[in-house]
Order: sequence, then C-alpha cells, then structure tokens
Amino acid sequence: MSHAAVNAEKIDLKVADGSNMAAYVVRPQKAGTHPGLLVFQEAYGVNSHIRNVTERFASQGYVAIAPELFHRTAPGFEGTYGDFEAVRPHYQAMTNETAEQDVRAAHEWLRSQSEVKPDSISCVGFCMGGRISFLANSIVPLHAAVSFYGGGIAQTMLDRAAKQHAPILLMWGGLDKHITAEHRRAVAEALSTQKKNFVNVEFAEADHGFFCDERASYNATAARQAWALTLEFLNS
Repeated sequence: MSHAAVNAEKIDLKVADGSNMAAYVVRPQKAGTHPGLLVFQEAYGVNSHIRNVTERFASQGYVAIAPELFHRTAPGFEGTYGDFEAVRPHYQAMTNETAEQDVRAAHEWLRSQSEVKPDSISCVGFCMGGRISFLANSIVPLHAAVSFYGGGIAQTMLDRAAKQHAPILLMWGGLDKHITAEHRRAVAEALSTQKKNFVNVEFAEADHGFFCDERASYNATAARQAWALTLEFLNS
C-alpha cells in the first residue's frame, strides 16, 4: 500500500560500536518542521508491514524512521510470519546494550534533521519493538512512547520503569498467549509504583500481533481503535 504525500528512502547510520545500520525513512512532502518518530520493528524485520506503518505515520505529518535492529547479524532481514525459527538467532543476538546503541543512533539522526522538531520526537514499537519502545523511553528524551504487545518487558525490563521519561501507552491483546495477564499486570504495577504517566489498554478479543494485517491474528476493529488511540496519544 502506498500513501500519498510522503517521500521514502533508505539511509545508512553509523552506530557507536562501528557497525552500519540501514533504516527506512519516510518524510511528509509538506514543507515545514514536523515531529519525529522512531518506529521499532517486530522480530520479522523492517518488512512490508513495518514500512507501511512508517508510511502511515509520515502521512500523518511525522518524519518517521524504522531502523534495522538486526543489522549486525542479518542486514536487510525480512522474516516470514509463522517461521519464528528463522528469526530466533537474530532475536537472541540482540542485547539491550546493542539495542540502546541503535536507538541512540536513530534518535540522534532525527534530532540532526532541520525539518524535525527536536523536542517532539516520540517512538512506537510492535512485538519485539514494543519492548524496544520501553527501552528507548528509558534512555533518550522523548515526547511520548507507544508499545504494542511488547514481549519481554515484564521478564527483563521492570527495572527500567523508574527511568521512563515520557508518557507511555501500552497496548495488549487479551488473547495473547505469549504475554500473559500476569506479565501485563507486572508492567502496569511497576509503572504505578514509580508514579509514571502511562495508559494501559487491553483489547480483550485481540491476539498477539493484532495490528498487523499480514498476520493471521489481525483484528481489524482493534487495529483501527489502536491506531486512533496512538495518534491521539502522540499528539497530546
């Protein structure tokens, strides 16, 4: 799907460890300054779904960048939904430390762009990227953060609840067997304990990956509502 009034390109970024990271960048065609947005991929790469989402945000007025988080082990990687075994080695090779370096590189690139408002940079992430949104909001200054079904936050990142800088919107599928009710509660409780500004939303009839129209778990109603909520949250 193509979106009117946007310009897309692939760029290369230098990361602090010396590696090169490709990123998919989409800008609004409209002149002027715009908010910036980091778009964090699922474990299946910066694939057609993530590129489409990045374009959708640009059509809403964001300069959006989707960095390739698997660039160290699989530059250009695009996995097939349902084949997690092909994804696993790249998913496991990515550490919090390397992810932080990638987040900083993409964030610094947005801040360096003359058409980006440096104090209006937000992030949104899906699946694995939902966890990276939580991580990003603990290390770089953001206007807002959005996490769609971020797996692993409860198991590996609750200590970062205290470091959440910006308001964060967490969206979950009630039917998700990967992220249990206990996991969802643990994240919300950690943020509540730290008195952080957050919104916690559960779509009771949606499964993991409900926003992705290329997955069997796609839920059109939940996806439409989540999109509207995301745009409102980012604009707040």
